[in-house]
Amino acid sequence: MKVLQFPLARVTLVFIIGIVFAYYAQPSPNLVFASLFVATLLLGGIYFWCTKKPYHLRYFGLTVYGLAFTIGVSTQTIHTESYQRNHYTQNQNVFEQQHTFTLVLNEKLKSSNSSQRYVALVNQIDNTNCSGKLLLNIRKDSLHHSFVIGNRLQIQGSLYPNSSPKNPNQFDYGKYLANKQIYGQLYADATDIKVSSLIEKDSWYYAAQIRNTIINNLKKDGFHSTELNVAVALLLGQQQDIDPEIIQDYQYAGAVHILSVSGLHIGFILLFVTFVLKPVPNNRKGSLLKLIAILCSLWLFGILAGLAPSVVRSVTMFSFVAIGQHLRRSVNIYHTLLVSILLILLVQPAFLFDVGFQLSYLALFFILWFHPLLSSLWEPKNKISKYIWDILSVSFAAQIGTLPLSLYYFHQFPGLFFITNLIIIPLTGFIMGLGVLVMVLAFFNQCPFFLSKALEWSLFVVDKIIHTIANAEQFIIKDIPFTLTFLLSSYAVVFSTILWFKKPQFQRLVAVLVSVIVVQIAFLWNKWQVTNQQEWVVFNSKKNTLIAERNGRTVTLYANDSLQKVGAKNKTLNAYLVGNFSHLAAAKELKNTIYFNKKRILIIDSTGVYPENHPDIIVLTQSPKINLERLIQISQPKEIVADASNYKTLQKLWKASCEKEKIPFHSTSEKGFYILR
Repeated sequence: MKVLQFPLARVTLVFIIGIVFAYYAQPSPNLVFASLFVATLLLGGIYFWCTKKPYHLRYFGLTVYGLAFTIGVSTQTIHTESYQRNHYTQNQNVFEQQHTFTLVLNEKLKSSNSSQRYVALVNQIDNTNCSGKLLLNIRKDSLHHSFVIGNRLQIQGSLYPNSSPKNPNQFDYGKYLANKQIYGQLYADATDIKVSSLIEKDSWYYAAQIRNTIINNLKKDGFHSTELNVAVALLLGQQQDIDPEIIQDYQYAGAVHILSVSGLHIGFILLFVTFVLKPVPNNRKGSLLKLIAILCSLWLFGILAGLAPSVVRSVTMFSFVAIGQHLRRSVNIYHTLLVSILLILLVQPAFLFDVGFQLSYLALFFILWFHPLLSSLWEPKNKISKYIWDILSVSFAAQIGTLPLSLYYFHQFPGLFFITNLIIIPLTGFIMGLGVLVMVLAFFNQCPFFLSKALEWSLFVVDKIIHTIANAEQFIIKDIPFTLTFLLSSYAVVFSTILWFKKPQFQRLVAVLVSVIVVQIAFLWNKWQVTNQQEWVVFNSKKNTLIAERNGRTVTLYANDSLQKVGAKNKTLNAYLVGNFSHLAAAKELKNTIYFNKKRILIIDSTGVYPENHPDIIVLTQSPKINLERLIQISQPKEIVADASNYKTLQKLWKASCEKEKIPFHSTSEKGFYILR
């Protein structure tokens, strides 16, 4: 790959390795900055040494990579807000205790079933000035009015730290929040909130006001709410109010990328602004004025769209394109890609761990790298055939590039993605052009009725097409197990195969064969590991007791009658099955006594009835009314487990009884699922 011969490519790669190292190793800030100082001095010394002895230039290259690595580590450390002295996490008593929080609303998130959710900036805790971001949950049943971005609130409540997943293979929402520098959640009723008359008017406030103005003016024009929410997601990158079923349809149809503002959207903004500025003369001052207007428009739109990772990537890329056009220089797109990655990660290194950022850059890279090879396989002479082939080849290039990562994160594959893109991309182009015009006019409340209706009907047609494709569920491959080893080995096959097709050589063919063998070894190793595993799991399930026994790939479910009928459709159980490459073989009713690995397990439910034996483990479910101290004295168990179906007050009493009797107590509500291997 010639792009790797560009020095900045290798520097960027080492810089990224530094970010990853700091993310996982979390070295001491003092050590990090000392290393940066030493690396800078070393680079300076080697530089002057090499000016006198040029044949030692290889040492200069090594020190450059060393400095790039330490800059990556330093960047990640600097942008980790929890290291700051006044960050609220530095106060050990801040969590799970009553405090008075003074907050400023920074961003509105998609609401949950029970709460409106906001990202809030901490100003004060009690009378102490603090900084940091937290997740504010305001219960819907107590919400009598909505808040606006920039509201200063005072809330009396308790802050809870991000929790780890309570069930195996569950999405780690706590880690997701930590990547966004959010380390705690605050729950409140509207009655607990005092709203200040002062509003913090920053860029986020004005962006929210612009969005609200556009949305309210379109509502006045009678724009249907379903299509309006899709339009806001498609054109402004705000998915908070879109129907979850519509998002699922887009996922199943392989078109969810359309709802995320990306290069397609930013490209239309660039074309629109360029068209509006066409009357401006192309002299020196006019060209500079155009560049400033284009850059301001792109970044204003980026702020309106919430500066999501894919938005920042696209805006940065097209900013370089606009600068290149202004300078009248040809822009090497690979170099632009590298510079945009480097600049974005210097400002916000956490984007590196964002799924959207990873997918968008991979899709763009494979379109630039692999699409020319695909398009050269067939060169149709007919314009319509050429247009269709271009869409299909671009879709295949992007899909091949992102497929392993998509399987790793989402465990599903939309089989009809090529049909979706073939139909939707032309319509999306029309909708984007019309939508940009409608949004601009709607902001000034000057949008003609026929334009807004044209946009509404276009979105209605697109939603119907997407829904029809998504309903062909036989083409949607779900629940695909995919590990990190599979991810890395799959990309080895993809890269080596494309390199061989680009330039067939014996060494590259050997690389393809070796990568295929590595994939086979990874699958065989995984199969051997899974086949030789046995485990017994008590899940953290609030409504129903859920217990599973796994022997290799075979899982037996122990549950009540209602849950037996649901079986693998249960999300908690399904995540466990997918993560362990297994299938549900049988669903049985809960029994009082279960044997696993020569251990006798006694299960006591709401009836409180149990046989008088001597179990190794006692599992308490459905809040049984028992005297636990007496039970411990009679049964003499080695450990007691309580699942989340029990009342929390009972769990506290049981925990105290176990501590008194010096018996280990495991509460799934507190510690997560319980597992025996």
